[in-house]
Order: sequence, then structure tokens, then C-alpha cells
Amino acid sequence: MKILGIETSCDETSAAVVENSKTLSNIISSQTVHKYYGGVVPEIASRIHLQLISKIVEDALNEAKTDISELDGIAVTYQPGLIGSLLVGTNFAKAFSLRYSKPLVPIDHIEGHIYSGFLEKSEIEFPFITLVVSGGHTILFLVSSFTQYQIIGATRDDAAGEAFDKIGKILGLDYPAGAKIDKLAKEGNPKRFAFPRGLINSNDFDFSFSGLKTSVRYFIEKHYKNVVSIPESDLKDICASVQEAIVDVLIYKSVKALEFYNIGTFVIAGGVSANSRLRNKIQGLSVEKGFNVVIPKIQYCMDNAAMIALLGELKLKNTPKETFFDYAFKANPTPIRSRKSS
Repeated sequence: MKILGIETSCDETSAAVVENSKTLSNIISSQTVHKYYGGVVPEIASRIHLQLISKIVEDALNEAKTDISELDGIAVTYQPGLIGSLLVGTNFAKAFSLRYSKPLVPIDHIEGHIYSGFLEKSEIEFPFITLVVSGGHTILFLVSSFTQYQIIGATRDDAAGEAFDKIGKILGLDYPAGAKIDKLAKEGNPKRFAFPRGLINSNDFDFSFSGLKTSVRYFIEKHYKNVVSIPESDLKDICASVQEAIVDVLIYKSVKALEFYNIGTFVIAGGVSANSRLRNKIQGLSVEKGFNVVIPKIQYCMDNAAMIALLGELKLKNTPKETFFDYAFKANPTPIRSRKSS
């Protein structure tokens, strides 16, 4: 079974071809223009998607050496995300499906991340815990099957990636700041400055990063108010200390969930899962505590169409194809669920 995946939920235009859970191509075009505005500008993002999507799909098919006639279906992200960006992807996919009579599977972007570990390891035993951690989401899931999962913890305010970007702005770093903080932190001392670990002692699996952002702002105002720029050595130590605070909470809550539910497999996904400190620390802890950890390759951590195609394939295998010629679904910016499942 060959599936074309299309992903345009935010500022990456991506198309991929997946065959029997193996990635044949995964083309991702990231929009760098947004760094000049300090964040993603929705209207600009949708316009760039419109300009690129046809060529990105063509490139994905060519790299996969796949003709349109060979496709068994199409999968497209329809929620959540920026409404304009989602409309470009869903409308293109609907037109493509109609033109070539291919079943079309609407996919939730967050569900794509939940199961993206299967792109890295084809056999993951259920149940497992997934942490989806990105610029817009920080959510812990208990995953029971390809159709059953529940939210067991989520951020009460800022997502982890959002905290990295906002703190980066306070420190004078360009958007997006996550990768820059990661790079600077490698040469810094993570123990030099004590920044707060929000909700680390709470009796749940929720997260909070707004307090960390506020703490960093007050710290900079107090110590560097009359300074043109933060000295490089101090900046590296601040980045390392901030990163350690975020990583500590993410790992502590995740391991706490593994132990509470007595589960032996942990999957981490989303843009922030590319953070080197998070990857190294959770891998080391998995050896110490005896649980399995699955972390997708970097290209599968960011927004990508391979995870959308993979989930589309799974749905097509278990549902009659006729079900997926219904074009009534609409692009939806609303998150997967705003509250934890009972």
C-alpha cells in the first residue's frame, strides 16, 4: 500500500510517500521568512504554502519513484493548526483525490506525532506513553492502540517549545530560538543559575512553563538592565540553565507516568524532541531505570508528512475505502482536546 501524505498545519510545507510503513520520500520546506517577525505570521505562511505545495508533492512522488496511478490513497492534516495553512493543504488534497479518484484520509496532526515512533521502529508494543512536545503542544498520552489513547497530562499555559522561543527573545536570540539555545547550552554550565521547575512536585502529570519565562525576564532585568548585550559566557550558562529546567520537568513527569501506569515503553515526538539534552538525558535514564525509549529521527520530530501518510495507511487498512470519499470534513484550528480525558 502506497500513501501520499500532505502536511501544512503551520509553517512547513511537506509531502511524503509511505509504502507499508516505510518512508520512500519525505520532503519538508521550512519557511525561514518568519524569523524577521519574531514568530509565524499566519497570512504569510498560507501564501507560501499555496506557492509551494504543488511542487513539494511533485518532488515527493519523484523521489519515491511513484506515479500517481500507483497511489492507494492520500492522507492530509486537517487539524489543529493555522486555519489558512490547513485550508491550503486540505483543499489541495481534496482536489487531488477528486481528480485521480483516490481515497482521502483526514488526519489529526497531533495523532500523527503520537504514532510517529512507528516510523523509527516498526514494532512498538502497546500500551506506551507518548510525550508530544513542540512549539504549540506539551501533552502526555497513554496510548493503548492505533485507535485508543487518552491525555494524562498537558501544559496549563505555555508549551515547552513556546517557552524556548519566548525566553530566546528575552535573551536577544532570533526566532525560532530552540535550536540556538540548544547549541549555546552545550558550552554552558546548567547548574550555574537556579531557574524554577514549574509543577514538578504536583500530584499530576501537568506542565507549566510560564513561570520560568517570567523568572528569566526578571533575572535579565535585574542583572543586565544597563548592559548592551549579555556577555557570551553568561549567555551560554543562562541557556544551559534554562534548558535544564525545561528538560528536567519533561523527563520527571514522563518517568512518573511510566511508573504510575507500569508501562515499559516511552515515545517522544514533536519539534522539541530534537533537543540534544532531552534526547541524551532520557536515553541515559532509560538504561538506568529499565524502560524502552523510542525517539524518531530529526526529520520525523519536526512537522512532516511521513507521519501523516503512515497514520493514513493504518486507517485505510482497517476501514473500507469507500468511507474516505467524503469531502465534508473541514480544516479545523482547534487543538485535539483542551482537557484531559477521564
